[in-house]
This record gives sequence, structure tokens and C-alpha cells, in this order.
Amino acid sequence: MSKRNSQSAKTAARERLRAEREREAKRAKTRRQIIVACSVVAVLAAAGGIGYAVVQANKPGHWEAVKDEKVVAPANTTGTDGTTVTLGKSTAPKTLKVYEDPRCPVCAQFEQVVGSTVKKDLDDGKFKIQYIGATFIDAHDNGEGSKNALSALGAALNVGPEAFLEYKTALYSTKWHPDETTDKFKSDDYLIQIANTVPALKNNAKFQAAVKNGTYDAWAMAMSKTFDDNKDGVKGTPSFVMDGKMLTAPGTQNPPMTVDQFNSVVGAALKG
Repeated sequence: MSKRNSQSAKTAARERLRAEREREAKRAKTRRQIIVACSVVAVLAAAGGIGYAVVQANKPGHWEAVKDEKVVAPANTTGTDGTTVTLGKSTAPKTLKVYEDPRCPVCAQFEQVVGSTVKKDLDDGKFKIQYIGATFIDAHDNGEGSKNALSALGAALNVGPEAFLEYKTALYSTKWHPDETTDKFKSDDYLIQIANTVPALKNNAKFQAAVKNGTYDAWAMAMSKTFDDNKDGVKGTPSFVMDGKMLTAPGTQNPPMTVDQFNSVVGAALKG
């Protein structure tokens, strides 16, 4: 091989090596650009996800949102937003205000022990009942059961006063009333299962649709506000008021929890 050919071969080899280095440099640059672009997209996606999560977290929950919705009041109600629920004979001389929270274990105890006596007195026309529903127990565990059950009671009231009273009795019964720490009333299916033990509500498609659709959710929140804003000094449940006076078991500040106690304090209030 001549010196000329040898030099030419070396030059060609160097040129091929330079060209290869340039191609590799371009490939490396492209890879870096892709990596940076993907990183930017990932950061933007993460930021978007965080932003979405923040927006969702700051959105009001269902029960907060329905406070601002138009109230659909059940039938058999009067007053602002249908929050006056009066039960019994119109000829009864006085009205007993009954304050209860659907999840309240003491309310359940009262209803299981004294409920049948209250119902007999109501049917006999001894007094009318004004029912005021509360939902404060939900606030203790960020629950929904008191509100959801109160809404379902509105659906029962829309069917009729007797359906309301029988459904309320079923909700507080030993069979169906859950432990205070178990928020079972938040389940529409559970509330409907209980309702199927009440003749007027059993397989009642209109009632079931109202429960599932939350027809009376805004009403439940309006009723709950009635409890919160009450002028009777009531702070807990169950509570009983007649003629503006809290009725308590003799010698205590507690509600009457036996038939004898109830008969005693209500009898005295009716005479007063």
C-alpha cells in the first residue's frame, strides 16, 4: 500500500469516527430532551392531581350542599320549610314537644320502654306531639346516619302520620337500632329494609324512590336547624317540653325514662 493510500484510509476512518460521534451526540441530546419533556409532563400531571384533590377537598359535602337547596317538604307538615310536624288529634288540649335524634341510644331506650304509652296517650287525645328531629350525633364521628334517617322519616311522613310513627318505632327498636358507634343508618338499603316491616311502607315504590333520591335531604337539614335554633333550652335528646317547660324525671334534670316517670311528669304538665 502506498503512503498516499494509507493517508487517505486514515483520513476516511477519522471522518467516519467524527460522523459517528456527531450522530451519537444528537441521539444523546434527543434522549435528554425526551427525559426533560416527560419530567415536565409528570410534574404538571402531579400538580394537576394535587390541584384537583385540593378542589375536591374544598368542595362541600352532600349534606352541606343540600342546606342551600330548595326544601321539598313532606306532606302532613306546616310552618317554614315544613319543619312543624304535629301529630295526634286536633282536639287534644296541649302539645308535647318531642326532641329526638335517630341515632341517639337513649332515645331508642325511651322508645322501647315508653313508646307504646306515648302512642296510646296520643291516640286517646291526651295531647298532641310536635316532633323535632336532631342530627347532632353525626357531628361526633363525621357520620351521616342521623341525617339520612331523618330524611327517610320525611319520606314516611309524606305517606302519612301513622306510617311516620310506625317507622320511627321500627328505627328505634331493639332489632334495628344500631350501636351509637355504628353508622348503619347512612345506608339507604338498610333504611328501606327497616321500612319493609311497616305495612304502609312495605315495597312502597314512592317511599323507596324518595329515600334513594334524597328527596327530603334538604328538609332533614332544615329540621335539624330547627333543633339547633330551638328556644326551649334543649341541648340533648330525648327531651320533652310542654307549655315551654322542660319535663324531667322527679328530682333530676334527666328525661323521664320509665312509664311511671312519664305518666307523672306529663300528667302534672297537663293539669298545670
